[in-house]
Amino acid sequence: MSLKAGIVGLPNVGKSTLFNAVSNSAKAQASNYRFCTIEPNTGLVDVPDERLNKLSALVKPNRIVPTQLEIVDIAGLVKGASKGEGLGNKFLANIREVDAIIHVIRCFEDENVLREEGVINPISDKEIIDTELQLKDLDSVEKKMQRVEKQARVDAKLKVEFDILQQCKNHLEQGKSIRSLGLTKEDRVAIADLFLLTEKPVLYVANVEEASMHTGNQFSEALKQNIQNEGAEVIVMCNNIEAQIAEMEAEEDRQMFMEEYGMKEPALHRLIQTTYKLLNLSTYFTAGVQEVRAWTIHNGWKAPQAASVIHTDFEKGFIKAEVIAFDDFVKYGSEAACRDNGRLRIEGKEYLVQDGDIMHFRFNV
Repeated sequence: MSLKAGIVGLPNVGKSTLFNAVSNSAKAQASNYRFCTIEPNTGLVDVPDERLNKLSALVKPNRIVPTQLEIVDIAGLVKGASKGEGLGNKFLANIREVDAIIHVIRCFEDENVLREEGVINPISDKEIIDTELQLKDLDSVEKKMQRVEKQARVDAKLKVEFDILQQCKNHLEQGKSIRSLGLTKEDRVAIADLFLLTEKPVLYVANVEEASMHTGNQFSEALKQNIQNEGAEVIVMCNNIEAQIAEMEAEEDRQMFMEEYGMKEPALHRLIQTTYKLLNLSTYFTAGVQEVRAWTIHNGWKAPQAASVIHTDFEKGFIKAEVIAFDDFVKYGSEAACRDNGRLRIEGKEYLVQDGDIMHFRFNV
């Protein structure tokens, strides 16, 4: 599965620092956080998962393959982007391609870091980008309404679709994003072809100064309060500290640095893991001598769908799946021991794969 998260933000909020931290982290920790340049400002970053390490310690495979996210540093945005101002068209085209948005917001004061927007105000900063995306979505919704309005008068199905579009229009005109509208899965069919920007899940990064990296500050608290009903997440972190950690090549140096700052792990780990969960994803594993590997699936997928991420033939010819719960595998130490203790299950086509399952698929070629 190719999953992509885009980093957005106004100038001088720490957006590039965060992307560079992710990039450097990937390079410095080659065994866990591989980084591959696909095009300028684009990278593949491994999703941290301690379960992968535990499985590897038991199985001792030839290689370990984590699951990944593609991180994109999206072009900057200015007021009027929805009308093509500045790099608006490029920004909006790039953001349309991502599955989730990582929105970096400045929550620190520093007179040495230029700011054209006046005093520090995370809410107004957030609203600048929100407004541009909402205006672009409003334009998309209105154009579709014009296309279906006449037919909706005589077609009951299109009448329902038009009503949903009207709800979206009203919501956007109130300065609200579609993700906070509470549309059902069935409702979303009416707007699926529009790929609305404000429907995408968002993770806000409150970029604070060093002194507030553990506690947050008045700016990050204001941001948290502001997005309470938005269906989004907020992570408080100091991007400069994260960049320093990422630049250290020796694991011992990183550990000493984090201990000095009272950190158990880089905040980047939380950011990547939260983005992964924000996309409603889960992980299952395959574990053998050749490799221990993490596979990304959507929550609620059945066994044949999960098998398809390995190869489409696995789904087409699916017979059954051998399944071991992660905790059972760790408890008994091997597939053979789990089998001997009755902890290996045979599941069919209707089995809903659980996060952490260790699976082996049987299929017809």
